[in-house]
Amino acid sequence: MASIQHLNASGIYPHLALTAELGPPRSECGVGALMAWAGALWVLTYVSHKSASGVGTGLYRINERLEMTKHPASHVGTYTNRMAHWESNQLIIGPHVIDARGNVRTVEELLEVRICSTMRHLTDPDNLVYMLGMEGEFYEMDAHTLETRLLADLTIELGVPDHQYAHFKAAYSNFGRVVVANNSYDERDFTGVEAAGRLAEWDGERWTIIERNPYIEVNGRGDFAGTIFAMGWDKRSALLNVYTDANGEWTRYRLPKASHCFDHMWQTEWPRIREVDHERFLMDCHGMFYELSTWAYENRVWGIRPISTHLWVHGDFCTYRGLLVLGADNASPHNGANHLAGEPQSGLYFGKTDDLWQFGKPSGWGGVWWEDSVAAGAVSDPYLMTGFDKKALHLSNDGESAARFTLEIDFLGNGKWQTYDTFEVQAQGYAHHVFPAGYSAHWARLRCENDSVATAYFTYT
Repeated sequence: MASIQHLNASGIYPHLALTAELGPPRSECGVGALMAWAGALWVLTYVSHKSASGVGTGLYRINERLEMTKHPASHVGTYTNRMAHWESNQLIIGPHVIDARGNVRTVEELLEVRICSTMRHLTDPDNLVYMLGMEGEFYEMDAHTLETRLLADLTIELGVPDHQYAHFKAAYSNFGRVVVANNSYDERDFTGVEAAGRLAEWDGERWTIIERNPYIEVNGRGDFAGTIFAMGWDKRSALLNVYTDANGEWTRYRLPKASHCFDHMWQTEWPRIREVDHERFLMDCHGMFYELSTWAYENRVWGIRPISTHLWVHGDFCTYRGLLVLGADNASPHNGANHLAGEPQSGLYFGKTDDLWQFGKPSGWGGVWWEDSVAAGAVSDPYLMTGFDKKALHLSNDGESAARFTLEIDFLGNGKWQTYDTFEVQAQGYAHHVFPAGYSAHWARLRCENDSVATAYFTYT
């Protein structure tokens, strides 16, 4: 058999681009989910808002010869969920359930739900799964019969403001809890008038709000490492919350933002945490790739290291036949909002994990306080310091008297803090500190020695 040669432009195969029709209506054509299953790479594309808002997207199958076909069961919609249900040996991707031979069934009741996550069931994992919709619809589904049952409207359960646009993005279940993320965020949230974002958990009976900030991803590696990761942001920085089962608690860390292009709920489609090589996680957070260990020692996260920066909109990424596959949302007119975008289309990147180090050099900015009223003795969240080049700290004090700040660093990464230096900032004053070349530690944090209206911001270039 003659070999097949496809044009490869720096990891992009143009013949594998996902395209949508011109409409009307004209919409997005983003890659929502990717997964290797039943001898093929399954690809799911999405429109902006349910089937009525776009044409030409759906479910695709790519074989090892990089030949792509659209599946007859394909349906236009907004789907970004994928999970292997091992007990029934099926892949659940979008509203489709695919068995080990590649046979596809479709959950008719969920076709018009913008499904963003599938989770393992807390009490009957052999037969049931949970399904989460972007508008907060929380379902239970039988993996065998495909029957569904609506369990909750999370906009009501979690008090998402009824005038705010609910935008649930991800969910994950383990350790007796379901954790969900809603990333509602716009000018009202930035200015503090609203707090519509949610990170919340459910124990099977009661919902508990963990944070009222926009969160976009929740994931973990089952019982393997005893952790759950949730990432989001606020106006100060990107956020990484980590649950450690050893002590049953959440710890919040802060990470730099590589770009402000992700500072709106509609512009975070869909940063993910994924295992792409065995027991190794990649995290795509606010325009920056990180390597992430699933382990926590002494209930502390170790080994978060920035890889590179980018401006891509990645709906998903996975491993297929030894390749790293990144799915994008490239050209999406969104009903004509972009007058310079013609055909809705998105590409797939095929490469290797180490290619990520050839992208943009890690850099970013963010802080632990932003014109916040800080009480004497208050200590900030840990802020990531490792893996960046030139670093500077900016401090301002909008209080009526001088403020003293102590910068502490954790160079081992285990929560043992050492004093780096102290800084005196006059009332209505400003100070900055440039770290010596080559200086680094795992984490940095600030301690405010007296009441202040404080800003503490790090810039890494």
